[in-house]
Amino acid sequence: MTMGKRTQATALEVRLLREGIIESRHIVQAVISDDRGRILSVAGNAETAAFVRSALKPFQALAVTSTGTLERYDLSDRDLAIITSSHKGNMDQVRQVFNILWRADLDPTTLQCPIPEGKRSTLEYNCSGKHAGMLAVCQQRHWPLTNYLDRKHPVQQLILSKVAEVLKMPAAEFISVHDDCGAPTYLMQISQIATLYAVLAASNNLDMERIVRAMNNHPAMVAGEGEFDTELMRLAPGELISKSGAEGIQCIGRLGEGMGLAIKVMDGAKRAKYAVAIHILQQMGWISPSVAQSLAERFMNLGKYKRLEVIGELSLL
Repeated sequence: MTMGKRTQATALEVRLLREGIIESRHIVQAVISDDRGRILSVAGNAETAAFVRSALKPFQALAVTSTGTLERYDLSDRDLAIITSSHKGNMDQVRQVFNILWRADLDPTTLQCPIPEGKRSTLEYNCSGKHAGMLAVCQQRHWPLTNYLDRKHPVQQLILSKVAEVLKMPAAEFISVHDDCGAPTYLMQISQIATLYAVLAASNNLDMERIVRAMNNHPAMVAGEGEFDTELMRLAPGELISKSGAEGIQCIGRLGEGMGLAIKVMDGAKRAKYAVAIHILQQMGWISPSVAQSLAERFMNLGKYKRLEVIGELSLL
């Protein structure tokens, strides 16, 4: 990928204020890239490595959209949205995951994601949609079902090839680890993660365009009521694509403009990534003041006595 002359700038700081007095601080790095891999603006170090975690899910879904699996099993945009999701395990979301398996003639026992604590089924795990999508591809291609999470399994190699193609990198250069759900995820520079979302937002091919449309048309499937990704896409319909990842990862794509934002909170705090996302979206003019206020009331004002504030700005390159 093409780096700008400068890939470092002052990192952002998120402060938790209790009645106006600083109680905690979070250091945050962020990058905006275009769909050619050029860094447009940065806070912190654009070459910082981070695990992409669940922000990889729209790209893992390329295995579904590029193989004829959607058509083979007559899967809908709602099905595709739940494949990209980190859902809350509510009844509508669980039913959507089950629908994928049912249409592909798969039993829920084939899912190898964990059962959430206090729950009864793997269908309720937040990554079950992604796993159902992988299994549907395996069923359609007559690939083994029992070891679909292995790095060398054909479905995982297909996903890796799709990610490598987007970033124009050799697949062998990626460092792979297992995510909490058991599926592979990758270590990337945050500028590369931003480029993934820039390419996704550009929607220059049908496979990605369908994923974007599914997420935008069914934001409640992507996360859930009251969750950041769902609320942002509802408030800015057709303008932004949003996907969170664990340990302080937040990604947003600016639809139609081929720009992607990747955020990494260095201590992994969820609250900080949402505050920074709102702050940057305002700075870049990607959301209106009314949308920013609505999001801030939900994700930055944490109660009667606590609120978050973000110090710093992205530096344009």
